[in-house]
Amino acid sequence: MSDPLLRLSAPRPVARHDRPALPVGRQLVNDGLITQTTLLHALAIQRRIDAPIGEILVAEGHVAREDVLSALAIQHDTDRVDLSIDPPSPGMARALPAHLCQRFGVVPWRWIGRTLLIATTRPDQLKDLAAALPDGAPMLLPVIADQDQIITQTSRLFQGYLARHAVTRLSKEHSCRTWCLGAMTGRVQAGVLIALALGLAVAFPAWAFTLLIGFAVVTLAMTTTLKALALAAQITHRVPADVQPLPRVQGPRMARISVMVPLFNEERIAEALIQRLSKLSYPKALLDVVLVLEAKDAVTRATLARTDLPSWMRVIEVPDDGTITTKPRALNYALDFCNGDIIGVWDAEDAPETDQLEKVAAHFEDAAPNVACLQGILDYYNPRQNWLSRCFTIEYASWWRLVLPGVSRLGLVLPLGGTTLFFRRSILDELGGWDAHNVTEDADLGLRLARRGYTTELIPTATYEEANCRAWPWVKQRSRWIKGYLITYFVHMRRPRALLRDLGWMRFLGVQAMFMATVAQFASLPLLWSFWLPIFGLPHPVMNTLGAGIFWMLAVFFIATELLNITIGLLAVSDRNHRHLLKWVPTLVFYFPLGSLASYKALYELVAKPFYWDKTQHGHGQSEDTQPSS
Repeated sequence: MSDPLLRLSAPRPVARHDRPALPVGRQLVNDGLITQTTLLHALAIQRRIDAPIGEILVAEGHVAREDVLSALAIQHDTDRVDLSIDPPSPGMARALPAHLCQRFGVVPWRWIGRTLLIATTRPDQLKDLAAALPDGAPMLLPVIADQDQIITQTSRLFQGYLARHAVTRLSKEHSCRTWCLGAMTGRVQAGVLIALALGLAVAFPAWAFTLLIGFAVVTLAMTTTLKALALAAQITHRVPADVQPLPRVQGPRMARISVMVPLFNEERIAEALIQRLSKLSYPKALLDVVLVLEAKDAVTRATLARTDLPSWMRVIEVPDDGTITTKPRALNYALDFCNGDIIGVWDAEDAPETDQLEKVAAHFEDAAPNVACLQGILDYYNPRQNWLSRCFTIEYASWWRLVLPGVSRLGLVLPLGGTTLFFRRSILDELGGWDAHNVTEDADLGLRLARRGYTTELIPTATYEEANCRAWPWVKQRSRWIKGYLITYFVHMRRPRALLRDLGWMRFLGVQAMFMATVAQFASLPLLWSFWLPIFGLPHPVMNTLGAGIFWMLAVFFIATELLNITIGLLAVSDRNHRHLLKWVPTLVFYFPLGSLASYKALYELVAKPFYWDKTQHGHGQSEDTQPSS
């Protein structure tokens, strides 16, 4: 006998036509909802994509989802239920494991004796669900419900478990959630180190300054060597744009792709986001765009309530469990509700190229099995808005179009960007998803992929974002990135020998340059600028401690690194789309002081609030056609 707490009332039947069951497409034709020509067109699409005919018709805009669900209920001789009116009781959470509900897109609805009624949109998959259950499991029968309602009820039934799982999905060994500088012991240790440094600086000011200069120069040499090698690798192997292969999926069936778009306090972005993503040319029946929304985010919820979402776009609400509110936690929560074999991430303000998903699907199909991630190029659609947006665009063009491709060609670890990422679903699950506490979850995941022997490849497709064009929001955003890089570095350097064993010497040194030295450079900028003092007739401490000869050697090296940075910037924006930025490249020397300010904010937060996510507000950038000329 089944548990009396779970044995509830029978479902209310939904009226159906008194006629033999027919396939969904034929029923819709007979009901006059679609024409025979439309059905044949949908069947032709189905031959190359792995999707039910009803999903294809809905995605193509030929029929309403409600009509397909009703036809599906008739085909399988079952009931159509409305879970918003007649939801499962809380006790039904004990009927099925949460992970199976998410995997098969179902939710337990009612007990009828020893038979469990399962709300689903895919009754054909119920046999697979039954096979995944242990021996002695109850008989399963389907009822048909809307997929959004199924997800809502699954979230409600298993809210506590799912919220905890999103935070702890990644093991403690690989997570930064045990980071302890925010604890009292860590603060005392940091205070002692600072006091010791200040004492040495007071007692031996010239030598203390010289030691700091030495550290700044060593880290500068590390980052400069990385940039120079990457630039050389990219220039010597660059493929002309006119011979890039066209995107084409070779296999008989195209992959289903789920793309998560995290949203938080987005008041202006929803309609523009829908317009941009609607331009994608990938078959909408295979496209699953998941808008990931925090349950406590009333601003975005109100925005979405006023917005008509297309059938291929849905909302997942992440419950507030009182712990943290971060993008990776939201991604972890939504991941198990995604139904794609390929999982992507876009940001709220993104405008991907229309054929981006075709390129992703084709590249994964041709790639080796150890290629776990594809990273697209990030660019900006408002580079002409003001000086800050111009410099931001130059910096990103240098990184994404020259340095990072060169790093890839050198075989070093690629620190991922936070958007235009696409993963093989199976590998992402194997790695435990994202670290919910890491504020640069992308860089951490790229490093974990490399340590497990997986590869990330760059693909020639761009996503256009909104360049941060206001000074203080820029500092806040950059401080979050710097803090996350530091935390990622310290987490993976807990056991440096293990990191060295996993990566080998070349990639291990690359990590030191990419994570530690890059962050150190932002903090050391004021020290490096001191090399300009003698030009203005002012003394420099290094002249007194190490002599004029050593000082001028270091000064020449510093100037050479500045020239290399300018050269990289000029090469990065020399193409037709960015040529208007060439004259602004030398002004980057006035742009990076903001990075120094951001590094000090990051160092403070590293101790005081390491998991605080300083949200970047979007919607302030101008579109390309409304920007002033440069």
